[in-house]
Amino acid sequence: MTDEQGVPERVRIRFTPSDKEVRVPTGVPIFDAASWNGIAIDSTCGGHGTCKKCKVQILEGSIPVQSLDRRAFSQDQLDDGWRLACVARATGDLLVDVPPMTTRPKAATFGVGRQVILRPAVQKRFVELTEPTLTDQRTDSQRVFDELDDLELTVDLDVYRTLGQTLRESDFKVTAVVVDDRLIAVEPGDTTSRSFGLAFDLGTTTVVANLMDITTGTPAAVTSMLNKQQPYGADVIARISATMLNADALGHLQQLAHETLDTLAKEACAEAGVEANEIYEVALAGNATMVQLALGVNPEPLGVAPFILAARQFENVMASDLGVTAHPRARAVVVPALGAYVGGDIIAGALASGMDRDKRLRLFIDIGTNCEIVIADGERIMATAAPAGPAFEAASIRCGMRAAPGAIEVVKVTDGDLELQVIGDEPAVGVCGSGLVDAVAELVRVGVIDPSGRFVDRDTVMETHPHLAERMTLFGEEKVFVLAEPTSPDGDPVVLSQRDVRELQFAKAAIATGWSLLFEDFGIEEHDIQQVLLAGSFGTYLSAASAVRIGLVPKIPVLRIVSAGNVAGEGAKMVLLSAAERHGVTTLLSEIKYVELSDRTDFQDRFIDQLAFPT
Repeated sequence: MTDEQGVPERVRIRFTPSDKEVRVPTGVPIFDAASWNGIAIDSTCGGHGTCKKCKVQILEGSIPVQSLDRRAFSQDQLDDGWRLACVARATGDLLVDVPPMTTRPKAATFGVGRQVILRPAVQKRFVELTEPTLTDQRTDSQRVFDELDDLELTVDLDVYRTLGQTLRESDFKVTAVVVDDRLIAVEPGDTTSRSFGLAFDLGTTTVVANLMDITTGTPAAVTSMLNKQQPYGADVIARISATMLNADALGHLQQLAHETLDTLAKEACAEAGVEANEIYEVALAGNATMVQLALGVNPEPLGVAPFILAARQFENVMASDLGVTAHPRARAVVVPALGAYVGGDIIAGALASGMDRDKRLRLFIDIGTNCEIVIADGERIMATAAPAGPAFEAASIRCGMRAAPGAIEVVKVTDGDLELQVIGDEPAVGVCGSGLVDAVAELVRVGVIDPSGRFVDRDTVMETHPHLAERMTLFGEEKVFVLAEPTSPDGDPVVLSQRDVRELQFAKAAIATGWSLLFEDFGIEEHDIQQVLLAGSFGTYLSAASAVRIGLVPKIPVLRIVSAGNVAGEGAKMVLLSAAERHGVTTLLSEIKYVELSDRTDFQDRFIDQLAFPT
C-alpha cells in the first residue's frame, strides 16, 4: 500500500540479532522504531546526530546517506550500509543489524527526542567490610553504614533479619541496595551489574511493560497484552459503573489488574533472563480510573459530577500493592494525575514530549475512548479531556476489531477503486481504528460520503466512480459500503455502515471541540499550531492526512503532525530512571491549567458545528 507519491504507508523493519520485526509508519527514524519496541541502540545526544554512537548497518533495503552519516563513516562503511539510526528514516522494508552496546551511558533518549540524565532512585554499592573482633564490636548494620557514610539511611526491618547471616556467608563482601534513603537489601557478593526496574503503561485497553536496566537506562524487554478487565467493559465509565452496581466488582477488577501487570512482569523477566528479586522499583502511568482500580480504591466519585479523585498522588506504594512479583521490598512510583480524566498517563506523556520545555506552539492529543488534549508554548500549558467514545478502538463499529492480523489498517482510493493494507497480509476479517479513519477520509475525498456524513446516492456515485458504486449496498435498511468480500462462502463481508460513519463523526467532533475551545482560551488560531503530537498506540498508526481530512486535527501541513508513539510508557521509564524527571512531574502538574468541558455552556453548540467533515 502506497500513498499518492508511491511511498508505502507502513514499513516493516526486522532487527538483528534480536530477530524482532516491527511495523511502523513510513518516515519514522530507525532509532525511534527500535526504542518503541524495546531494542536498545547506543546514544547519548538525544537524537541530534552529535554523539555519532547510534550506528546501525542496513543489511537489506535502502536508506539514503545524510550529511551527518558522512561525518560518522568512511565511504567504504557507507557503501556497506552503515548509517546513524537517529537520522535514518525508514521509507521501505528493512533488515537492520544493531551492534551490541559498547558503553554504559550516563544519559539516554526517551519520548520525543528527550535526553534524560540517568539518576535512578535505586543504587547499588559493593563494599568489603572488616570482620568484627573483640576490639571492634561495631554492629553489623553500623559496619554497612560506615561504608556508606555519604548517605543518611533508614533500614527495613526485614534487612536486619538476614543481615548477620548474609555478611558471614559472603565473607563480609556484599552489595548494599539503596532506594532513595532506604536500605532495602544487602546481597552477598558483587551484584552491582544486576539492577532492574519495571515501567508500566496501564491502559484501559492495552497494558505495556518495559523491563529496564537501571544502570544503563536501556530496555531489557518489552511486553504488552490486553487489560484483563475487558469483560467489565471497553471504557472507564463501564468499569466505574460495575463497581457501583456490584459490591464484589471492585475486588475482582483489582485482581484482574494485578494479574495483567504480573503476567507482563513475568514475561519480560523470562525474555531477558532476569530474576524477580532483581527488580527493585516499579513505575506506573495510567489514567485515574485504572490506577485507583489497581490500588483497590473505590472509583465511584470519578464517574459522577463533580468528578473527584481520591488523591492526585499515591505515596508509599509497594510493588506488591500492584500485584507485581518483584523484590519483596521493591517500591512503586505512581505518576500523579491532574484530574479525573487527565490522568498520570497524560502527565507522563506530556513529560516525555517536553510539553513544558519546547518553545514551539504544540498540540498533544492522546486519542482513545477518553481523548486527552494538551497545548503548550513553553510558557503556558493547558489541558482538557473530551469524551470521544469507543469508535477509535473499533469497539462500536459493525465490523470493528483490534489491530490484529486480519484487520484492515490502511484504505486508499486509487484509480477509482479501493486498495487495502491488512495486518499480517492476511484476508480481511474486520477493520481497526486507523482503517476506519482512512476509509471515511477517502470516501469523503472522492464524494461517496458527503460533508454531512451521509452516503451519497448509489446512482450518483456510479457516474464518477463505478467501481466504488458497486460496493454500495444495503444491509436491511441501512446503507453500507463493502470494504472486503467474505473470506469464505458462508462468511460475511467487511463493511462500513452509515452508523459507523456517525460513530466516527461523534468521536472526531468531541475531540475537535476540545482542541478548538482550548485554542480560544489560549488565544490562538488553528494555523498558529507548529506541531501536533499524536500519542498512544492508535496515534502511532493513524494517517496524518486522513486525520486532517476528517477534521480530527487542525488543518495544518501534514509534516507538522508527528506520531509520538507510546509516550505514556516513555514517561514512566523516565520517572523510573531519573530523580530529576520525577521532580519534573511534580513541577509539570503544578503548571498545567485544566479546562473542564462538561460545564461549558457552549460545548453542545460547538460540538454540533464540528460534526460535518471539512470541505
